[in-house]
Amino acid sequence: MKTVFTFLFILGINIFLSAQKVDYKNNIIAVDGNKIGKVEVQKQNLGLTKNFNLYSMEGEKLIIAVLSTEFEGDRNDNTTMYYRFTFLPTNQVGIFKLSTLGMEKGFVNLIGKGGIIDGNTLNANKVTELIASKGVSPRTAVNYTLVARNKNWPVELKQDRSIEQGETIGFFNYTGSMGGQDTYEFFVPDGVMVAKVSFAGGNNAQNFELFTARDSVRKVVQIPQKDKIGSVSSSIDPNLLTLKRITAWLVQNNYL
Repeated sequence: MKTVFTFLFILGINIFLSAQKVDYKNNIIAVDGNKIGKVEVQKQNLGLTKNFNLYSMEGEKLIIAVLSTEFEGDRNDNTTMYYRFTFLPTNQVGIFKLSTLGMEKGFVNLIGKGGIIDGNTLNANKVTELIASKGVSPRTAVNYTLVARNKNWPVELKQDRSIEQGETIGFFNYTGSMGGQDTYEFFVPDGVMVAKVSFAGGNNAQNFELFTARDSVRKVVQIPQKDKIGSVSSSIDPNLLTLKRITAWLVQNNYL
């Protein structure tokens, strides 16, 4: 009995000593007194929701966290919202829950206790651990309505990554690169994700892998390009020409 008590006592001390104290003041996150990052808060929907950017203390953007409305709500939990975290230096993306009543505090605690910041950048292994231990995999919402429009208008991709055809019909996001493939997500204007695509070859891509939320189907779609294209300089996206072809296909097939 004494041995068990001693073990539990030592265990309790170790847990206490290993616990990290996260402080947050003037948008600065500090862990055990050490400043690790600065938070930029972007209010949305008249302040009812918030998005977050995290910068290192040297000013490097490390994380973008945005409210994700393309997922089905958890019927057993109406106190949290889904957020998509993009970990910029490591090209990783994870979905996390943040409290509806304390989004900013939840973001700060998740980052502070995750131990993912390493100086002026992120620790890729720690980010992987955080996604595996705290991330969630919610079901994608599949109900959405396309905006009414004149399909005779050309489809245009704008500087802010919105997609227009006479009016705004959606937007796209770059989510990272892995194994030589770039991945993008396409959304209708109200924020519901309608398609996720991956392709290799940049502006000379011959096909793309497509997953559509509505059909829950993954397939490969051909986008043949006869003439090899050299380097393309675009402030919108380096893969702009391929993205235009993919967007046109999505519009033609009534996904966007």
